[in-house]
Amino acid sequence: MIAASHYTPIDGGGIPTGEIKAVKDTVMDFTKPMKIGSRIAKLPPSEGNPGGYDHNYCLNSKDNSMALAATLYDAGSGRLLEILTTEPGIQLYTGNYLDGSNVGKGGKKYEKHHGICLETQHFPDSVHQPHFPSIVLRPGQTYQHHTVHRFSVS
Repeated sequence: MIAASHYTPIDGGGIPTGEIKAVKDTVMDFTKPMKIGSRIAKLPPSEGNPGGYDHNYCLNSKDNSMALAATLYDAGSGRLLEILTTEPGIQLYTGNYLDGSNVGKGGKKYEKHHGICLETQHFPDSVHQPHFPSIVLRPGQTYQHHTVHRFSVS
């Protein structure tokens, strides 16, 4: 689940187009819990992008207060990860460039989409998009954010 009703679409090179689009009724909608891979094939490869998720989500929290951004749940083990943050965005990346050349525990090869990253952040390319939350830090100003990764078992 990602607590975001909007995301920033990207061009063929993975750069945000400057648009902010609604996720409702699209393959980008994770406002309710669902398996990440259930719609991943509907994200076609494009120039410079092998397919999969590599998108910034615009979190619903608007006042920079600590808020739930995303959850990951594994039904087999009962493990739950909750991510809370003061940041305005979170990047969802699904291991799109993994190709089996890296080998992990037990000789397991890491193939395409065998990994996931959820990165709290400001929106990519914000410096060129005046309607995105500002990333400008003026002399004398302090930048501070907080992110919590909370693990549990249910």
